[in-house]
Amino acid sequence: MADWLAALERRAELRAKAGLTRRLRPRGADDTVVDLAGNDYLGLATHPEVTAAAEAALRAYGLGATGSRLVRGSTDVHHELEDALADWLGAERALVFSSGYLANLGALRALVQPRTLLVSDAHNHASLIDGCRISGAETVVTPHADVAAVQAALAAAPGRPAVVVTESVFSVDGDLAPLARLHEVARRFGALLLVDDAHALGVTGPAGAGAVVAAGLAGAPDVVVTATLSKSLGGVGGVVAGPAPFVRHLVETGRTFIFDTALPPAVAAGVRAAVDLARSRDDLRVELADRAALTVRRLRAAGLTVSTPTAGVVSVTAPGAEAATGWAEACRDRGVAVGCFRPPSTPDPRSRLRLTLNAGVPRADFARALDVVVECAPEGARGLRDGVAA
Repeated sequence: MADWLAALERRAELRAKAGLTRRLRPRGADDTVVDLAGNDYLGLATHPEVTAAAEAALRAYGLGATGSRLVRGSTDVHHELEDALADWLGAERALVFSSGYLANLGALRALVQPRTLLVSDAHNHASLIDGCRISGAETVVTPHADVAAVQAALAAAPGRPAVVVTESVFSVDGDLAPLARLHEVARRFGALLLVDDAHALGVTGPAGAGAVVAAGLAGAPDVVVTATLSKSLGGVGGVVAGPAPFVRHLVETGRTFIFDTALPPAVAAGVRAAVDLARSRDDLRVELADRAALTVRRLRAAGLTVSTPTAGVVSVTAPGAEAATGWAEACRDRGVAVGCFRPPSTPDPRSRLRLTLNAGVPRADFARALDVVVECAPEGARGLRDGVAA
């Protein structure tokens, strides 16, 4: 009976040797680390209007939703949030899930019918990858942001229902998908387009409505948008937005919606307040863009290999998995939290630091954090090109 535990220990040893160990790090409410690792892009998680709305709903409804949305979990707050999100995204309807991961799983499963082909970008988030797998549909993975490859995949499956699956702003390197061109190709072949707008919502587009709106695709009958409520909106949960018949289909058939306890009303209320703030705070988006540009200038001047951000994600190439881990640890020891991405979490063999920028971090602290990232860079980090020393 102990053999299976011994096998797990052996796997853990192998991960440790490869620099792939992961650890939980609890933080206190009084944590003073400069946060370049979390996803609170606009600094709304602790905004007084957001926390006040959550507190009021907590007192009114209690800690949890007490059931799934179709049993007892739907409150006025949930429906108000869905209406606000649909309006912001320019969609007919929106449906809130308890996480962005479940929103992606549910949306993909609901889009699949017999013989459906899914065409998925190689850099897609794990939730989209898992959604494709769980759907049971044939999936073709195309090279990153390669519209010609998407077109070839669709052309090779004439007459079959198909869905092109992509992020808008990709979660690892922060680059932007060619959404308008992907939609044009998808429409030409009668395919649908599913866009995970998680890292763009609140950050890009008019009034922060995201990359789908910015690309002129809002409300298109062949476009479905998903997003998380845990990034620029500072909360937790996910949303699927699109044509009303599709959202109704999700309500009636979506297993990750039907059989899951609803988002707590207090969270829904806090996110609802965050939506109003996000829509009105162009100044925070300007500040975030300015910080992204500053980050690129500072790190490239130091010889580091840095992605070109289109929102709030900046990746910095590390010489390897162990070097990335050590780099992140060194930054943390000096009071700066950064993300550390290593295979298999990355879509290619490269390891990276991922910096997620936060407009709410004091400017002086942010500048100091960039200095720390540079000063803690491991040997071999400067002059890398695509993960290889130049």
